[in-house]
Amino acid sequence: MSRVTLAQWHMLAAVVDHGGFARAAEAIHKSPSTLNHAVHKLEEQLGVQVLEPVGRQVRLTEAGELLLRRARQLIESAASLEDVASRLAEGLEAEVVVAIDQVFPADAQAKALERFSAAYPQVRVQLHESVLNGGVEMLQDGRADLVICGLDVPGFLGEPLVGVRFIAVAHPSHALHKLGRSLDLRDLAQYRQLVVRDSAVRQSANAGWLKAEQRWTVSHLNTSLDMIKRGLGFAWMPITRIAQELERGDLKPLPLVAGGVREAPFQLIFKDRDRAGPATHAMAQALKEAVIAECPQDSISSNETA
Repeated sequence: MSRVTLAQWHMLAAVVDHGGFARAAEAIHKSPSTLNHAVHKLEEQLGVQVLEPVGRQVRLTEAGELLLRRARQLIESAASLEDVASRLAEGLEAEVVVAIDQVFPADAQAKALERFSAAYPQVRVQLHESVLNGGVEMLQDGRADLVICGLDVPGFLGEPLVGVRFIAVAHPSHALHKLGRSLDLRDLAQYRQLVVRDSAVRQSANAGWLKAEQRWTVSHLNTSLDMIKRGLGFAWMPITRIAQELERGDLKPLPLVAGGVREAPFQLIFKDRDRAGPATHAMAQALKEAVIAECPQDSISSNETA
């Protein structure tokens, strides 16, 4: 038995959508006889009647409704496949690998990924949430197409993207707040500091003030935040990640005489800008636009300052 073709399903769908052979023929630029032959051939091949006459029009039979519903899924899948093939022919990547430092504003990150996915739904995204040299190492190893980090990378040129402000915080009931006075670094040295571990394997490094006698090192920013909220230590946290906690009073800034707030500039770096495909460039643009939209006061991208 010969196979029903996708073209036949296309023509059946057109006849149903346009209410008859004549209108469908005009809409898809086929002759009515061609459509009629295609549908009758389909019925013959399947051994099932899919259309029945109603006055001067036609409608689907019960069996026809079931079959066409399944066929529309095939039609949509085929169209999607052709779109992917077309994009690949144009040099579109099948996957984009992005390493973004954990302190990057979460709202901007989510907005960028949402915008990118809407434009390139068929491109897979691998997001690595890096810390310090973790993104640098992926860049140097050629394992990331784009990296957002707060460090300079020898041999690569970065594009200024966003300034991230950090603030020293602890739970309101923490012993440091109970001192009831301004604090200096000698006060902090007596209490537990929470630090996020560098995600690099070969060249991990420490950053920031690390002179507390007690120190817990964790692997993710969210773990550090959870522990601070439980009163288990203090840390410098990116303000964009703790805005709600500060507003609710779950966390309280430490009254440091100096050094309570610091800022670090983060940059966007391509593995190879000239060889990057359209999806990688689109992801970079989405990240820049998301920063400007979600945290305009912190944006330092070249688009804004040019």
